[in-house]
Amino acid sequence: MSLLDHPDAQSLLADAVLTPEAVRGCEGRLAAFLGRYLPRFRRAEQRRNAALVVRGLLGGLRRKTCEPIAVEAGVHRKPIQFLVGAGKWDDEAVMAELRRHVAEELGDDRAVLAIDATTFPKSGADSCGVGRQWCGRLGKQENCQRGIFLAYAAPGGYAPLDRRLYLPKDWAGDPARRAKCHVPEDVEFREGWRIAAELIERSGPGLPHAWVVGDDEFGRPAQFRAWLRGRGERYVLDVPGDTIVRDLECAPPPGRRPGRGRPRTVPFRRVDAWAAALPAGRWTRLTIRAGEKGPLRVDAMAVRVRTRLEHRVGPEERLVVMRTVEAEPETHYALSDAAADVPLEELVRARFARHRIEEVFEAAKGEVGLAQYEVRGWVGWHHHVTLSLLAPWFLCCERRRVGGGKAGGDGVAGARGLRPSAARPGAGPRADRRGSVARPVAEGGGADLSLAQGHRRFPAAPAATGYQLIR
Repeated sequence: MSLLDHPDAQSLLADAVLTPEAVRGCEGRLAAFLGRYLPRFRRAEQRRNAALVVRGLLGGLRRKTCEPIAVEAGVHRKPIQFLVGAGKWDDEAVMAELRRHVAEELGDDRAVLAIDATTFPKSGADSCGVGRQWCGRLGKQENCQRGIFLAYAAPGGYAPLDRRLYLPKDWAGDPARRAKCHVPEDVEFREGWRIAAELIERSGPGLPHAWVVGDDEFGRPAQFRAWLRGRGERYVLDVPGDTIVRDLECAPPPGRRPGRGRPRTVPFRRVDAWAAALPAGRWTRLTIRAGEKGPLRVDAMAVRVRTRLEHRVGPEERLVVMRTVEAEPETHYALSDAAADVPLEELVRARFARHRIEEVFEAAKGEVGLAQYEVRGWVGWHHHVTLSLLAPWFLCCERRRVGGGKAGGDGVAGARGLRPSAARPGAGPRADRRGSVARPVAEGGGADLSLAQGHRRFPAAPAATGYQLIR
C-alpha cells in the first residue's frame, strides 16, 4: 500500500496551503543554501532526511511534525523521526556553520546581539525540562519548556544564532528524569543569564556588534551586567519597574546643619515611581521605526544612576526610560553601561531591536514549525530546534535576494495580491513502502515563488515595513 493510501494521508495533505509548484521555484536556491550545512551530517541518509525536514518546515503544511513532513515527501516517517529525535549528528557544528554564514551575510559593526527566552507550552510532564514556568505567550504560569536563544539584528536583516534548553533545578538534580531524557552528564543547572553568557561566548569574535540587548530576565541579575562589562560589551537590558536606583544627576536635599555629619545624598527610589514624577520637559520624542501598524513613537529620557544591590551600591549606569505614544502607553525601563556621550536615540533604537527578534521567534513557531515537535529528550529538542532555525535564516536570505541585499528590501511589491492555493487531495508525491519516490522535478519550470514571500509574519529588514500578503 502506498503511503498516500494510508487513511490519514489525505487529511494531512489537505493541510497544505502551498502547492508543490509554488515551492519548486526556489528549490535550487534552497539546495544551494543547504549545501553549507549538510556536510555536517555524517551519513548520506542523514543528509537526505535533513534536507527533507527543512524543506517540509518551509512548505505549506500547517502541522509540521515529522509524520506530515514524511507523508508530504513520500517517505517513511521513522527515519525522519529518528534523525530528529535521537540521530547521531552534531547539531552544534550545524549551529557554528550558521553563525559563520550569518557573519558573512549580515556582519555589521552596528548590529545587536539579542537574548530571548522563548517558552513552549506542554501538556505532559515527560518532556525534558518541562515544568510550571512563566509563559509570556500565554501571560501566566504554565507547564512549559524554556529555551534561551541568541539572535542577530543587523541593518541587513535578522537571524537566529544559537539556542539552549533551560534545565530547571528539580530536573538537574533528578537522576531518573535525566536518564529518561538522555541529558548529558556535563549538563548542570544554569540560571538563564549564565546560559546567555555561554551563548555569547560561543558566538566568538566573528560576529561584529555594538550592543547586547535582552528583557528584564537578563537585565535584573547584576552579575550578568557585571559579566558583560568585564568583557567590554555595551548593553541595553530591560529591568523591572521595582528596580531601586539613585539619580546621580539630581542635587541632594539640603541638610539641617550644613558642615555637620555625613553629607546628604539623593534617596533611592523605585524606577517606576521616579519616572512617574518626571516633568514633561524631561522627555524627548523619538520615532524608532516604521512597521505594519505605522511609525513607532516613544517618549524617552536617560539619566546616570546607581542601583541598590543586596549589600552594596552598584556601579554607575544609565537608566533609559521609554514610554510608547499610543492610546494605552507602555513604559519600559532599561540599564546601560553606555558612555554619557552616546545619543539617547541610539540607546532606544538598540533596545527596540529586540522586539523584532521576538517577532522572528514568534513567527518561527507558527510559520516554520519551531514549536511543533513531538520529541521529549534533550538531544531531540536541540536537533529539532537546530533544523527549525535554518528555515527562518533561509527566509532572511531570500528576502535579501528579492531586495538586492539592501536594508529594507522585502519584496512587498511583488507579493501584493498573492494567494497561495491549497493542495488538492491526492496531489502529493507517490511512494512505496520503502520510501522510493516517483516525482518529476521541474528544472527551472513553474512560477518562481520566493518562499520569503510566502511567509508574511517574518519581520523585514529594519528600515522596511512588514509583508502585506493576502492569505
